[in-house]
Amino acid sequence: MIEQPAYTGFGFSDEEWGLLVGLPQSVLTAASAAESDGTKRTMAENAAGLEGIAAGRESASPLVAAVAGEIVARVGDPEAGEELPVIEPTDPQAMIDDVLARAGQAAALLAARVDEGQAGAYKHWLVEIAEQVVTAAPSGGLLGLGGDVVSDSERRFRDRLSRVLND
Repeated sequence: MIEQPAYTGFGFSDEEWGLLVGLPQSVLTAASAAESDGTKRTMAENAAGLEGIAAGRESASPLVAAVAGEIVARVGDPEAGEELPVIEPTDPQAMIDDVLARAGQAAALLAARVDEGQAGAYKHWLVEIAEQVVTAAPSGGLLGLGGDVVSDSERRFRDRLSRVLND
């Protein structure tokens, strides 16, 4: 007997599943790129984002749990000490715009394919990932002292993501 991929149980095509599985890590990267604040802070943001993604494995939503499980299987488990590479896009604004557009596509896909509870859980999880990233390391300040917990550009990204997802 041939084992079916996880996404077939939810009624998604391979391409649609790729959108849903790729989006959480893209949200992490876009949230981090919203404010250019150095490698050390970006690493802290990546770690927080990966923890947020991994926490999705414990979600009551089978969809979120399946997506999170697949991502962790691909990129590594923070509980095992694995870290994401630091990705610094050459054009952060273009990347942010692309992520927001894909988030809108995902919201429309979910509205058409899964019940409201599953869709809401996935969308809320994405916003939680963004929140964890933008609050992971203060921006600004001097020598790591002071600064804002969440910068205006980080807040703007998180709020735009929430609006796109209607979360």
